[in-house]
Amino acid sequence: MSKPRILFMGTPAFAVPALQGLVRCGYPVIGVVTQPDRPQGRGRATAPPPVKILAENLNLPLLQPEKVREPLFLDTFRRLAPDLVIVAAFGRILPGEVIHAPREGCINIHPSLLPKYRGAAPINWALIRGEQTTGVTIMRMDEGVDSGAILLQEETPIGPEETFGELHDRLAILGAEMLIKTLEMLAAGTVRPQPQDHNLATLAPRLDRDAGLIRWDNDCRTIVSLIRGLSPVPCAYTFLDVKKLKVFTAAAEPATIAEAPGTIAGKTPGAVRVTAGNGYVLLKEVQLEGKKRMAVRDFLRGCRVVPGQTLGLDENAPSLYPSPRRGREG
Repeated sequence: MSKPRILFMGTPAFAVPALQGLVRCGYPVIGVVTQPDRPQGRGRATAPPPVKILAENLNLPLLQPEKVREPLFLDTFRRLAPDLVIVAAFGRILPGEVIHAPREGCINIHPSLLPKYRGAAPINWALIRGEQTTGVTIMRMDEGVDSGAILLQEETPIGPEETFGELHDRLAILGAEMLIKTLEMLAAGTVRPQPQDHNLATLAPRLDRDAGLIRWDNDCRTIVSLIRGLSPVPCAYTFLDVKKLKVFTAAAEPATIAEAPGTIAGKTPGAVRVTAGNGYVLLKEVQLEGKKRMAVRDFLRGCRVVPGQTLGLDENAPSLYPSPRRGREG
């Protein structure tokens, strides 16, 4: 049986291993759709998305529509007439025609154990909420938000110190491996789609600009989970003498406390101890505004930090964003 002609849709680094796997395994990729080049970094210079770079290196036909509902893209889509559309973190809601027109449908690689953590930031939220396991779901897309039938799902433990960046890279590789396995199962006719229980759905919404603000009156483990869930980007942060201080790695130390939350309670060559709601957070890797990311031992050589200093904003600072809510999707 011949392999399906695939139109691949993806944008960030998470999608790169999946596209590499398809080409390596000999699947005919008739086109790659990714988002337009965007301003990135501190200089806001226009840069191509990772999937575009890979597609050009592989000499694959490339499309970068501003909107996937625009007539020009849909005309091109009809002309290509793919047998199957594969989506990996494309970043846009697809029109019904793209989902339903291909003979073998449209499948998506989603980095959570659906129906948990539907939405734009499932890896971040799994870490922020202190999950001990997560996984990848290969699903057949419908017009809801990550609500389609499950084709394949695999669970994996989350390491006790694993950060968003580390878990992201690991799930991207797992997702690529599962994609090839799913395609082989589809060809053999052994896939048994399982509908999701929408009543068990939780949402993982896009992280807003204030998502990383550390509230020092929170539980110390909650704060460390936030730091892990946002490291290295967009990164949790606090303020030191009105300058933003990003925190990349930290550890929780539950204890009875006497100091007010946010107070620097001491330091060692490898960490700065900050008071939280029920213990201490040990800051291990940070970046002060205008400086480079560095280990605390290096940070302390060039920045005066003394016990009794206070980190953070005043009590009128905005509260941490809400928990993912349960609800029916799709």
